[in-house]
Amino acid sequence: MNQQLAGFAPTPVAARMENHGHSMVKVAMQSGYDLYARTGSMVAYEGFVQYEPNPPAVRQIAGQWITGEGTPLMKCTGDGLLYLADYGADVVAIDLGGDSLSVNGTNLLAFDAQLDWGVERVKGLAKFAGQGLWNVRVGGQGWVALTSRGTPIVVDCGRGEDETYVDPDALIAWSPHLKVKGKRSFKASSMIGRGSGEAYQMAFSGEGIVVVQPSEDSTDRLRVRG
Repeated sequence: MNQQLAGFAPTPVAARMENHGHSMVKVAMQSGYDLYARTGSMVAYEGFVQYEPNPPAVRQIAGQWITGEGTPLMKCTGDGLLYLADYGADVVAIDLGGDSLSVNGTNLLAFDAQLDWGVERVKGLAKFAGQGLWNVRVGGQGWVALTSRGTPIVVDCGRGEDETYVDPDALIAWSPHLKVKGKRSFKASSMIGRGSGEAYQMAFSGEGIVVVQPSEDSTDRLRVRG
């Protein structure tokens, strides 16, 4: 039996964050290098790891996000290996390496506590169904883990002068220095099925990336998971 299960055993630690399969991230915890993670996302850990739900630093920075459309965070400290997941969603671990991302709060699974971060209002998006008004901007030297309903695609917006258009319900994250604007169009096909005939997109231009998931389920994005 052990031989049959060998393929599912954890691999040796190679980075601060790394995937174990598609739907789990393994975090190498170390004293002095704390982690913020979605409350309730811990599925297993080895060693000595402690958890503080909704710590003062998070309440101070992200009060509007937590009490509004976001999901609370917990502070993870200690030494060992921590495994995080979110209802079987795909997980993507990213080493920012000095760059920054603007992340939809419902897709933020975990990030290094030493990163520069804050909650910002996404301007001009109140009319977009399913798209939260608050995003979390993270940047600096460290790691961040995002969730996606299915394998996401990363679109490089710096390859030409054309704009990149994204359904707001499918949007996970983007480079914060990209220019963003809303666009309304009419889809004849929606007259046959559900909807009012109007379609909304977000248009990105400039140099940077946009992370998109293969899902347009706005009801799931608004569901608080804890």
